[in-house]
Amino acid sequence: MLYTRDDYIALMTFGHVERPMFSELFGLLVGVEEEWRQQGATENEVSLDAFDWDYVPVVTCGGATGVFGGPAPVTLEENDEILLQRDMLGRRTKLFKRAATIPLPLDHPVHDMESWLRVKPLFLYRSDRIDTDAIRDAREAQTRGALVVASIPGGFDIPRELMGEEIACLAYYEQPELMRDILGTITDTTLRVLDEVSRVLMIDQLSVHEDLAGNAGPLIGPLQVRTFIKPYFNAVWDLVSSRGTRLFDMDSDGNMWRVLDAFLECGINSMHPMEPAAGMDIVEVRKAYGSRLAIRGGIDKHVLRRGKDAIRAELEYKMQPVMRNGGTVFGLDHRIPNGSSIEAYRYYVDLGRSLIGIPPRTPGVTGWRRMAF
Repeated sequence: MLYTRDDYIALMTFGHVERPMFSELFGLLVGVEEEWRQQGATENEVSLDAFDWDYVPVVTCGGATGVFGGPAPVTLEENDEILLQRDMLGRRTKLFKRAATIPLPLDHPVHDMESWLRVKPLFLYRSDRIDTDAIRDAREAQTRGALVVASIPGGFDIPRELMGEEIACLAYYEQPELMRDILGTITDTTLRVLDEVSRVLMIDQLSVHEDLAGNAGPLIGPLQVRTFIKPYFNAVWDLVSSRGTRLFDMDSDGNMWRVLDAFLECGINSMHPMEPAAGMDIVEVRKAYGSRLAIRGGIDKHVLRRGKDAIRAELEYKMQPVMRNGGTVFGLDHRIPNGSSIEAYRYYVDLGRSLIGIPPRTPGVTGWRRMAF
């Protein structure tokens, strides 16, 4: 079912809604397509269109807030197995084509203030960060029901991309002036870009990618969030929310329990994908935070490999009545994993629809759009 921006905003702000959304947030892991074809899946099933997922059309706001203006990526080596490139930040990256869609950085350009100053120009404000044609297109799409999203650099993610996890985490203690300069630069550029954009276009959702946690917990604690990231997030959220923005969504895998309070203080009011394997139980999150935090995802992707009884138990628990009263987009907590049969996936889709009152799928009625924005 196609949702409009008004429907989606009402859902995610715990307003009046007919029912929660049931969506596929990310899609398939590399290799699942061929597994499904060998099991007799149709091409519409492989593309996920056959499952008639709930989704809202999304358009970007036309303002570039992250790394900008660097050299185009250069391919250093490529074969059937790997793609080795030098990216805009000057890093060598390696993509394992048969197993991943995101390349791994092999080195990082920043380790101290001097090296940061060499790449800092890529994060400074410049007038061509504002794409007036894209803003016009976004405004027109919004009138047709599209959700306008402004993506901003992560307060943890950018230092990690620049320095790598180990140096970035140590820098909060050993090089706090470096972290403040990086985040201060990002804050200034983001505010200037979104100030211009939001004067002429309603931004519906602020989105930030962080991925700052693993199964054991976050890589930084509440103190680092409140000291370094909160001033940045608060400044940006104060600006756009004063002009009507309702949603501030954060994408982070892993166990986020220890820093949830701190991020809510930053303005975050929506989060995905909520990984059960890392201890993120969306029922417990809802009990703890109520309408302060909307949720996307939260259904354990691994149950698809454990049989119908496991699928039913997971869905009946996650889709219980307390979770249906707004603020929830039900979906798998990340990409559909290898070893998930097409039969199990069909069962998952059809059972989930029935549990939250969506009519059975109708042949020929199709639709899917990635909901990880």
